[in-house]
Amino acid sequence: MKKDLRSHWSLRKVMAGNGMLYPILGFASCVAFIYMSFGDLKFSRFPREQGLSFVERNGTRFFLDGKPLYVNGWNSYWLMGHSVEENTRPKVSAMLQAGAKMGLTVCRTWAFNDGGYNALQISPGQFDERVFKALDYVIAEARQHGIRLLLSLVNNLQPYGGKTQYVNWAWQEGIGLSSSNDSFFFDPSIRKYFKSYILTVLTRKNTITGIEYRNDPTIFAWELINEPRCITDPSGDTLQDWLEEMTAFVKSIDKNHLLTIGLEGFYGPKSPKKSTVNPEQWASALGSDFMRNSNITHVDFTSVHIYADQWFHHLGFEEKRTYVSKWMRSHIEDCDKELKKPVMFTEYGLSDQNKDYQPAQRELLYRTILDIIYKSAKKKGSGAGALVWQFFVEGMAEYSDDFGMVPWESPPIYKLTVEHSCRLARIQGLLQENENFKQLCSKRK
Repeated sequence: MKKDLRSHWSLRKVMAGNGMLYPILGFASCVAFIYMSFGDLKFSRFPREQGLSFVERNGTRFFLDGKPLYVNGWNSYWLMGHSVEENTRPKVSAMLQAGAKMGLTVCRTWAFNDGGYNALQISPGQFDERVFKALDYVIAEARQHGIRLLLSLVNNLQPYGGKTQYVNWAWQEGIGLSSSNDSFFFDPSIRKYFKSYILTVLTRKNTITGIEYRNDPTIFAWELINEPRCITDPSGDTLQDWLEEMTAFVKSIDKNHLLTIGLEGFYGPKSPKKSTVNPEQWASALGSDFMRNSNITHVDFTSVHIYADQWFHHLGFEEKRTYVSKWMRSHIEDCDKELKKPVMFTEYGLSDQNKDYQPAQRELLYRTILDIIYKSAKKKGSGAGALVWQFFVEGMAEYSDDFGMVPWESPPIYKLTVEHSCRLARIQGLLQENENFKQLCSKRK
């Protein structure tokens, strides 16, 4: 039986994607804080796109310009939505600038909104050019701030349309095979819908930069689907077939960018780790399988999420923190020894609604996660990076959830984030060759 224990898709987020009015701007305090924090640090722009290269993968590591790349990044799912209207765009710029000032290099965000308010895809193959221009803006603005984007192409969950919207479209047109959400994975008509969407997005010519998305190194990688599950086929065969077909399709259009799936990281029913590493029995019956799915040829790197507080409700905080270490090390071991691919922990978080929650717990858990990434990086291992869920700027409470935060309003998290950016920069030799990192990290000594 499906146990969808994740709560970060709160009612507030659903409302945000379906008609809630955008708040009046108030980002000046964000900018002021950043400049006060770093004094005369000249950090408003990382080097622009002169000779910008694509991120590549060689074995278990990412490479950029022939040098190993390790990622400290974050999630801001809301960037496209807030770029539609002129009066909310400054929040996008403020968030990207703030990320750069913390030494963050990759932001994961949605490149989808199917149906509903401010939809990018209004109906199958029909797009709102106004919203597409908003995505153009996100990519162009990220480029200006030296941030690369991990762009997700569809949601397994209902917010912002997701696979439910695709199934409804097929059903409404009288061509759907089933009303089940999982028919997204096996209905030929819906597969055609999604392939059309992929083709349109990847070949989109940015109206600001003039660069097709598939040719823009600002995009770090494509993520096929956020948290795929196909519970109607716990064997995993249905999802596996879909993943093989769609990853091959993406690569037939775009051979420049890396590709990941968007998995949560659960082990499937045939994996020996289903009972030793999975949180509970339900996790092996979701139709996904970390090892089998990630071993697909066209998948360049693996993805894993970390929400121990949502997976266990009977454990105390320290027990959950211990489990997180086990969970991460297991996947890094898999990628070091078997899959021979990098692993990115593309979402991690701790809910502030837990009964025993204390603010200091976030710093403890996040430090545990980032320490494991750092140790793997020092050993030239497959632990390639982690992206916190999730960051905002001020005045966006209705778009947040119980994991979200304005980083500068939590000084311990802000400090930890910059410290981790700097220690990864040292491993990569960036302090010697990148003046921006040199200035940022010299202030942390």
